[in-house]
Amino acid sequence: MKTPRPRPRPAWFPACLHRHRRPAFVDDLPTVGPWSDFMRSSLALLVLIVAGSPALAVEPLHARIDTLIAAGLKDFDKVAAPLASDSEFLRRATLDLTGRIPSTSEARAFLDDKAADKRTKVIDRLLASPEYARRMQEYWDVVLMDRRRDVRVPRAAWEDYLRTSFAENKPFDQLVREMLSADGSDPKTRPASKFLLDRTLDPTMVTRDISRLFLGMNLQCAQCHDHPLVEAYKQEHFYGIQAFFTRAFLFPDNTVATAVIAEKGEGDTTFTSVFDKSKAIKNTAPRMPGLKPLSDPKLEKGKEYKVPPAKGVKPIPNHSRFAQLAAAITDKDNVAFRRTAANRLWAMMLGRGIVHPMEFDHPENPPSHPALLNLLGEELVAHKFDVKWLVREIALSKTYQRSSELSPGLEAISPSKFAVAQLKPLSPEQFGYAIMQATDAEPVALAKGQTEVAMQARLAGNLVPFRSMFGTRPGEPEDGYAATLDQTLFLKHGNLIRTLIAQRAGNLLDRATKIADNAAIADELFLSVYTRPASAEEKIDVADALKGQSNRPAALAEIIWAMLASAEFRFNH
Repeated sequence: MKTPRPRPRPAWFPACLHRHRRPAFVDDLPTVGPWSDFMRSSLALLVLIVAGSPALAVEPLHARIDTLIAAGLKDFDKVAAPLASDSEFLRRATLDLTGRIPSTSEARAFLDDKAADKRTKVIDRLLASPEYARRMQEYWDVVLMDRRRDVRVPRAAWEDYLRTSFAENKPFDQLVREMLSADGSDPKTRPASKFLLDRTLDPTMVTRDISRLFLGMNLQCAQCHDHPLVEAYKQEHFYGIQAFFTRAFLFPDNTVATAVIAEKGEGDTTFTSVFDKSKAIKNTAPRMPGLKPLSDPKLEKGKEYKVPPAKGVKPIPNHSRFAQLAAAITDKDNVAFRRTAANRLWAMMLGRGIVHPMEFDHPENPPSHPALLNLLGEELVAHKFDVKWLVREIALSKTYQRSSELSPGLEAISPSKFAVAQLKPLSPEQFGYAIMQATDAEPVALAKGQTEVAMQARLAGNLVPFRSMFGTRPGEPEDGYAATLDQTLFLKHGNLIRTLIAQRAGNLLDRATKIADNAAIADELFLSVYTRPASAEEKIDVADALKGQSNRPAALAEIIWAMLASAEFRFNH
């Protein structure tokens, strides 16, 4: 990584620290109001001491993460959870980085490994696997599309676009620019246009989703007036974003499945507040919240178009507001974009954002660890939005690797402190893959010579019921966890689960049936399902369940089912 060139030192910056690089976010603080020169100077000094001193500057990001997390809680070392066991860590990392649980062979190899750096090695192995790209494809598909049904871009093409992008480790800002600039006219880039085309370029929907997904601002309630609950969210923010594509429309019209995005050469974005008794009409140029508006060039009358509108002809304006959208979102001055990207990647790994909820980043809902969020955003920019690099650094941190259980006698700690690992419900995809892997009905770990695409195609049919039963309704963001009676019935009586458990050559039930010793059976079951050996008490429980059973395969099938339906299996911990 190239060392960033230091910026000129302003008058308020401590002279004694002139040789240190000043954190960029300090420059972004307002120059008036409560942020006086003295306070700005003091904050800069404090941040440099905590996160930018020479002793810490040479440390890798994962070490700085741990330092800033520890600074956020008194007596952190005494009250924080210890590091997770090898079993807990391996299961967590494999689920987060590949979307499945480890195979029994992977678990045995890792648990038997005595190398001091085995956790680093397994993180690198998982990130280098094609399964990482699939995991990111599935995660970001849900984030970006909210499980919408296909409208204009086939799912296979969209999934291939995402999977290929993450396999190539495409910079995240480039990925977003492609999605927000593709008009669908080029078959090579049409998959990227799914974000806009499958929302029918609906102005309200697109404005809402761009603001919440890429800026951490849910502006939905700022459409008709300033947000009633969040003072910082203004109606002008909503329409400033919408102004980038107010002139855009689907050509030839929105009823055609092959429609593309076209644009008029003129048209203002106007709005009025429902609370304004005078009904004054305001207008706005395209602008990102908190940044300067973009101005349209002055064109001679009659020269608004490169290709004028005509029947059956897609118009092309001489000046395109729509073409400015992608660059404006990802611009280096748009701090909200990097903060939101870093926050979402953190939440993917830790189960909770530094800003929580992630879609409400504003002064009244500040980050739990402001310096950490700024650090992650700055480092993401410095590393050219390298997602895999940031995910690796998070995974290497002690913060990520802590146990989900506190030491005995300690009181519960707020999840915002990140002192104990959060319980994360498995996504429908993770749950389906985990059950298939645990039962060995359909091994999910890549076999030698097998491609990820071929494996995904083979398993796709089994995932459909999990997505239908455990996923949100199409168009609804996937947030939180709520068990339902239908889910319980699916697990208890569903044919798919029973079919996956059913005995067949080499699968879990078959292996367990052929083991004579009950303690060894327990270990095989627990390693396959929970990625850990059975405890002494659990071995007794298994032996008791099998005692006197004339039909051992049926009894073992019930034990496996009970384990798959347990909270320990349903959550990533």
